[in-house]
Amino acid sequence: MADMMQFDLVSPEKRLASFEASAVQIPGADGDLTAMAGHAPVITTLRPGVVRVQSAEGDKDYVVTSGFVEVTASSVSVIAERAHAGDQISKDDLTDVLADARAHAAKAEGESKDGAEKFVADLVQLLEDME
Repeated sequence: MADMMQFDLVSPEKRLASFEASAVQIPGADGDLTAMAGHAPVITTLRPGVVRVQSAEGDKDYVVTSGFVEVTASSVSVIAERAHAGDQISKDDLTDVLADARAHAAKAEGESKDGAEKFVADLVQLLEDME
């Protein structure tokens, strides 16, 4: 389909995802962005957050830490230092991601700091919901 694009998510440990997607929401270091088929080419760094992917099989979420993203008209490639599938994440996984997010928030400034602090709050809520 013309309105689909290839989505790939990898971390040093493994490839977490590789499938066709209609939209990918990315927590970029300079702000969130949504990539769709036909998007202008972009390479950006990744901040801790949630990558949300829309596909024919439904929406999928991935919790990611730092890394980078390459967007082309026909694909999105996310290379994350650490990544976890949202439906398979454990409390220990979230604790590790939370530590990274807190470190990032402590160094961030301005709007970046606001986004980082929101992500920390979201992770704290996820951890509380798991108890």
